[in-house]
Amino acid sequence: MKEFIISEAKSENAVLIGLVTQEQNEHQVKEYLDELDFLAETAGIKAVKRFVQKVEYPNQITYVGKGKLQEIKEYVIEHETGVAIFDDELSAKQLKNIESELKIRVLDRTSLILDIFAMRAQTAHAKVQVELAQYQYMLPRLTRLWTHLERQRGGGVTMRGVGETQLELDRRIVLDKIAKLKKDLEGIDRQKSSQRKNRGKMVRVALVGYTNVGKSTLMNLLSKSEIFAEDKLFATLDTTVRKVIIENLPFLLSDTVGFIRKLPTELIESFKSTLDEVREADLLLHIVDISHPSFEEQIEVVTKTLAEIDKTPKPVIVIFNKIDAFTFTPKDEDDLTPRTRDNIPLEELKQTWMNKLSDNYVFISALNKTNIDELRKLLYRHVREIHVTRFPYNDFLYQNYEL
Repeated sequence: MKEFIISEAKSENAVLIGLVTQEQNEHQVKEYLDELDFLAETAGIKAVKRFVQKVEYPNQITYVGKGKLQEIKEYVIEHETGVAIFDDELSAKQLKNIESELKIRVLDRTSLILDIFAMRAQTAHAKVQVELAQYQYMLPRLTRLWTHLERQRGGGVTMRGVGETQLELDRRIVLDKIAKLKKDLEGIDRQKSSQRKNRGKMVRVALVGYTNVGKSTLMNLLSKSEIFAEDKLFATLDTTVRKVIIENLPFLLSDTVGFIRKLPTELIESFKSTLDEVREADLLLHIVDISHPSFEEQIEVVTKTLAEIDKTPKPVIVIFNKIDAFTFTPKDEDDLTPRTRDNIPLEELKQTWMNKLSDNYVFISALNKTNIDELRKLLYRHVREIHVTRFPYNDFLYQNYEL
């Protein structure tokens, strides 16, 4: 059986392909392809060309239309491009037909994310979760691994039977691997759960947010630790927990894997144990990159994903990070077009979110350590409220204390 191979980070040229449909407009597709470009860069792939087609819905056979696929084929031949990356998850049929036509490596958003996760996984826990997600992704696409048998079907029914038998064998092997990985994961999860119970009743705070918004940088700042932080997507896969003390008040702070648009269901399922830190948290710190043009959509993605992970409402502090990178272009006086994020100054944007979030927000720069004292005060107040509710006899320790 052909194994699911983990790609090494290496420089390759690629074309990116996206669709403007009834569900996503041109502006959204541009944002999605910008993100896909960043994903490709994280995986060591250089995007050299983008192809966008406007259709009502994706072609069930080749994702894009025949004419567009031919245009892509001509480009990759002329420019010796080795990879085609599609912004949506492709079916087995689509993958097979596109590869047959383009004769190059074809990835979709899901397989690219899985590739990055495989390269980023460091601990045994993360590696098991990634491998499980890979096999779950591969299972419905097994027929694609046996396209070489089509060239051997001159023998008629006999060769086709061999292929079908091999396919059934492969499916059984993959199912066995999935079952074993799930069992291994259950054992690791029990161990992790036991570790969480051993932490006692300390207040738990979890950092959540879109990928690459600065969670690890903020974690390092608050916990005075040296957690790996990098300006790439999914720099952190493994949950890290640190004990933090603000003045005389201790609590546990955990960093979690970042969310992303169109997050593969395989990953959500496989990383349930990592996300248990979110479920068991008493307080969530939702980190937002306010310098990103689509930060409001990113907030929606994270909020929706959190609702899928945990139905129990939790207090949330929204931390608008990267104010140092915020930019805008003032509108001309005679410009009558609607105002957008691109031409609203930061102070005005702050007022908008202040009205939405009451006092559960703060604007900071983790990189430049701007407004960190304000964040500590807000965090202290929320953690103290939870702590005093849990340990009312300790209230006197904090009654006369102010940061």
